[in-house]
Amino acid sequence: MSIASEPIGKAEFSKTARRVWRTLLDFVYPPLCLACRAPVAEPHNLCAACWNGISFLDGPNCAHCGLPFEIDPGPGTLCAGCHAHPPAFDRACSVMRYDEASKGPILALKRADRLDIAPAFARWLARSGAGLLAEAETIVPVPLHRTRLWQRRFNQSALLAAGLSRLSGVPADPLALTRIRPTKSQGAMPSAKARRRNVRGAFRVAANRVEAVNSRNVLLVDDVYTTGATLDACARALKKAGAERVLALTLARVVRPPAELI
Repeated sequence: MSIASEPIGKAEFSKTARRVWRTLLDFVYPPLCLACRAPVAEPHNLCAACWNGISFLDGPNCAHCGLPFEIDPGPGTLCAGCHAHPPAFDRACSVMRYDEASKGPILALKRADRLDIAPAFARWLARSGAGLLAEAETIVPVPLHRTRLWQRRFNQSALLAAGLSRLSGVPADPLALTRIRPTKSQGAMPSAKARRRNVRGAFRVAANRVEAVNSRNVLLVDDVYTTGATLDACARALKKAGAERVLALTLARVVRPPAELI
């Protein structure tokens, strides 16, 4: 007696085909650690040693800017920097501390065209920023000036925003904000005050995008939060255009003594 086999559904066939393709691809191009390039089991991941070196910021933090606290001071506590200079954004969150362990992969994406790192970073952002995503109605990346974009060929923040949008279902609008004048690198600024002055008035919501942010909760996405000056300037531009709330999500956060943030 012959037994008729059941037809394979399209979804199951597609899943099997992707699995076979992934196996073949891994055989030809074995997956490597995003940071040290050691072999790993799955693509777009860190090896155990590099993973253990990352300082994820999932402990107590400032209720406004997300600065990590060494001890839990209780809900609603603000850091000294937010008391001295309350930022224009309403809440901020960062995935990890910006240090020797994390800056390698971040700079690889930003300066070495390692676009393969972006999907992993988007997953990390989605996990750490789940609370912000639940409030967000649109995702807006921090823009580059057109001359910088021409030189670099891509905006790493826009890549992260696009990946985050695919994972969360929250629409991304990479053209909502524009950088209307070139600014010096924030890394070259000697103080938080100089950083604020450097980006003051540097951003604007495009005239044809005002309706897209008006009365909406906007999630700003960037790679590194240093003093918050860039995010603050972007938030001011968004709120000037009518944004209801501006939330900020970054991959990494520079953690400095409170005096340096004032």
